[in-house]
Amino acid sequence: MSARRLDDESPDRLYTVTGGRSDAGDIELDLVSLVIAEFEPAPGMQSEHARILELCRRPIAIVELAAELRLPVSVVKILVSDLLDTGRLSLRRSARPAGKAQLPDMEILKQVLIGLESL
Repeated sequence: MSARRLDDESPDRLYTVTGGRSDAGDIELDLVSLVIAEFEPAPGMQSEHARILELCRRPIAIVELAAELRLPVSVVKILVSDLLDTGRLSLRRSARPAGKAQLPDMEILKQVLIGLESL
């Protein structure tokens, strides 16, 4: 069996899978956001949703889901947002710096940049 290329994916199919939507709505999902299934797939559920729930039995990142499903990340974000809205998935966000104290010093970054440019 040969691997399917993303470039060969039918835009009509992607339109159908997402219900014509082009974004995930109000939910902010980044590539490393972890999702985990709260429920098993239900009979009659959209096949892509069911497959996501199967893959999310353990925490998995959005980007990993996209790779497993062989779908664009933007499409996977829309499908995941559907499942989050219905409570079938839970979201675990990646840790982000809380404040300026945890960010690198701008002066150090400038010096690194000057050093790299001089190479």
